[in-house]
Amino acid sequence: MTTAKERYNQLSSGRTQFLDTAVDCSELTLPYLIRDDQSTQNHKKLTTPWQSIGAKSCVNLAAKLMLALLPPQTTFFKLQIRDDKLGTELPPEVRSELDLSFSKMERMVMDYINASNDRVVVHQALKHLIVGGNALIFMGKDGLKNYPLNRYVVNRDGNGNVLEIVTKELISRTVLGIDLPELKDTQPNEPNGDYYTGSDDKDVEVYTCVKLDAKSGRWTWHQEAFDKIIPGTRSTAPKNASPWLVLRFNTCDGEDYGRGRCEEFLGDLKSLEALSQALTEGASVAAKVLFLVSPSSTTKPSTISAASNGAIVQGRPDDIQAITVGKTADFRTAAEQAASIERRISDAFLVLRIRDSSRTTAEEVRLTQLDLEQQLGGIFSLLTVEFLVPYLNRTLHILQRSNQIQKIPKSLVRPQIVAGVNALGRGQDRESLTQFVGTIAQTMGPEALMKYVDPSEYIKRLAASQGIDVLNLVKSEKQLQQEMQAQQQAAQQQELTKQASKFASAPMLDPSKNPQMAEQMEQPEGEGE
Repeated sequence: MTTAKERYNQLSSGRTQFLDTAVDCSELTLPYLIRDDQSTQNHKKLTTPWQSIGAKSCVNLAAKLMLALLPPQTTFFKLQIRDDKLGTELPPEVRSELDLSFSKMERMVMDYINASNDRVVVHQALKHLIVGGNALIFMGKDGLKNYPLNRYVVNRDGNGNVLEIVTKELISRTVLGIDLPELKDTQPNEPNGDYYTGSDDKDVEVYTCVKLDAKSGRWTWHQEAFDKIIPGTRSTAPKNASPWLVLRFNTCDGEDYGRGRCEEFLGDLKSLEALSQALTEGASVAAKVLFLVSPSSTTKPSTISAASNGAIVQGRPDDIQAITVGKTADFRTAAEQAASIERRISDAFLVLRIRDSSRTTAEEVRLTQLDLEQQLGGIFSLLTVEFLVPYLNRTLHILQRSNQIQKIPKSLVRPQIVAGVNALGRGQDRESLTQFVGTIAQTMGPEALMKYVDPSEYIKRLAASQGIDVLNLVKSEKQLQQEMQAQQQAAQQQELTKQASKFASAPMLDPSKNPQMAEQMEQPEGEGE
């Protein structure tokens, strides 16, 4: 039987080219993020890039993706009743009550996420995806854990579905809490070297083997140390609620690993690095001040160096001359090329660049921001499928298993992701809706707008485009009719009160001067024609 360590070494050969590219991208952006095994074990000093554009771009894009995937002020999903079940298995009038209960469950799920460290780990995983194109997240009992590319291998089928995962960790003996064999001192680069000497300050290589059981359709995993299964580490999970989330940024058919955003612009990053180094070193050379003194000059160099600022010394100007580089035109060409590359990288990583002008309006800034956000559609469309859906399924599974929320019948309720690409779709709907109504008001006038556009329907669609629940917020047609009737009754009552007050304030007429009134006053009550 193949051990987890042997399987890890077998699958590592297919990861080599992706890891090498990820390390190259990391050295030009965030050097601490991804390193190979040799540099990690040998404690190799990290290189410092000559430019910070790569780091700024990666952090900026990771922050934008973080806010788009897990918005802090609203939920990233919505529990909805299936439309085909309304009227057949559920009466339509219970939908509002179910929406209220679902909204409460959504808040409970978001409170659980906000109280954890999920956003911190997800932000770290997003940086790994941008730089290296791959990341592995484990949703354990103590929270999320991110595995860099040099700590795991994966095996997929032809359709890109994950079949097997093997991770490698270095865990202290005291934390592991099991009896380990005493081994001789071995170096990290020696074959079969676990570099464990029996002392407590040494780390042990622990491998976790995760496989999809084709018969049961469940995920199974266990941990091994020194080719032995660690007791109590076996566990299983449903297929659609796996705690192991293997993420990719871009996919290529037939490849087990993904491609990062930095790899797509690796040429520009390398060119900018070389130009930045040349400009920095050239600027340091140009900033160095040296004076040449003619050998036949009567002025001594010590006199010049010892003279204070503004001092008067004897000498001829021709005998002393400052050294100049004379490469201004060359530096200008390199600086312009570096600025052009910087603009391309900033646009690719959605860095907002506002036109520097005194006439830059707020509308121009808003349109620039909208144009950048629309580019996110192709960037995190894969993350919506490979991260948000499994992350939500696993979170709901944990909360339902611990009885923190009620079990949701999958045949009646369908969770819907409303963040990511769907959020961008809502933003485009909002822009189109407001532009449509504004065009009608400008071209046909406010009267035509009130005549042809239903205000209640417009408010509902505008709230839906912004992801706002209109339940108990926007008045229904029945409430509007009741308020209109109440206003009409109040107006009628007010009119009657005015008439009564006018009649009471009118001057009294003398009955003797009006015989008809006198007859009406003398006529007994209840008599008449």
